[in-house]
Amino acid sequence: MLAVAWAVLLALVGFLGAGAARRYALARALLDQPGLRRSHHVPTPRGGGAAIAAALLAAAVVLAWREPGQAPMLAGFGIGLALVALVGWVDDHRPLSAALRFAVQVAAAAVFAGGVAWQSGDPLAVAVAFVAPVVLANAWNFMDGIDGLAATQAVLVAGVPAVLAGGPGPALGLALAAATLGFLPWNFPRARLFLGDVGSGAIGFAVGALLALAVATAGPRALALALLPLSAFLLDTGLTLARRMRRGERWWEPHVTHAYQVAARRHGHIRVTLAFASWTAMGSVVAICIHDMAFTSVIISLTALYAAGAVAWWLVHRRIAGPGPAMEGGNDGVA
Repeated sequence: MLAVAWAVLLALVGFLGAGAARRYALARALLDQPGLRRSHHVPTPRGGGAAIAAALLAAAVVLAWREPGQAPMLAGFGIGLALVALVGWVDDHRPLSAALRFAVQVAAAAVFAGGVAWQSGDPLAVAVAFVAPVVLANAWNFMDGIDGLAATQAVLVAGVPAVLAGGPGPALGLALAAATLGFLPWNFPRARLFLGDVGSGAIGFAVGALLALAVATAGPRALALALLPLSAFLLDTGLTLARRMRRGERWWEPHVTHAYQVAARRHGHIRVTLAFASWTAMGSVVAICIHDMAFTSVIISLTALYAAGAVAWWLVHRRIAGPGPAMEGGNDGVA
């Protein structure tokens, strides 16, 4: 019953906070304008993800008060999250350089990794705590390009690492899922508000933190299992960036060549978002089904899913030719 009340409260924070963020953005003309390198065609306010960041920070404070033994790790999480959200919030107002944003993300991850080291001392967990928040903050930023995609993925991927994590992990995972669900009506099926860099960065950082907490509790097995629902975002991000680097393109600049963007021009935002959600839900189900299997079986399943996802990515680029019909709505990916 307490978990339900916790989830409802945080969902309300996400919903009401997003509404306040929308009014703020409209009053200050913080609008994403349509363009050749963006997937939407209607000026749309940004920065709604500030509500999700605020909900997560509030959750961290409450959990630190309830579980003082976890306070060092939660302090590292809260400070790191605040740094990533703050640099994203500033960038939503006045674009910052990619190098500066990355430097702040690295510093934030280092603070969180320090908290994990203080709490558990597990070298693998500390390494994941340093790497995963940076990687996933950027992955969510890259993939936040059509209506509902980044938000629905956040809700779906939070479950597996949160269940595997000990201590405050499950409560933080529930906080992320609930606050993002509260935000989602503003962003899907038709976006009236975008997450902005403040939201995509905060979500990615939080998912990375959950991954580290799961590893601290259950070791390498948790990492392999949690990577299953993350396959869609990691594959589209990694393969697209590798393709752009191979072509000598300026990979850090905005573009519309991710597989989800290519597919959305032909099939629309709703269908593509639901397709990604189905894939991620399947990855979560697989993770649950193989949870008690031998670690070798987990690795084989992980390899098979990523191989299938890579083929799907290639087929999207191979078979979907031409610009297709213009699609309204959606955010603009950064890379």
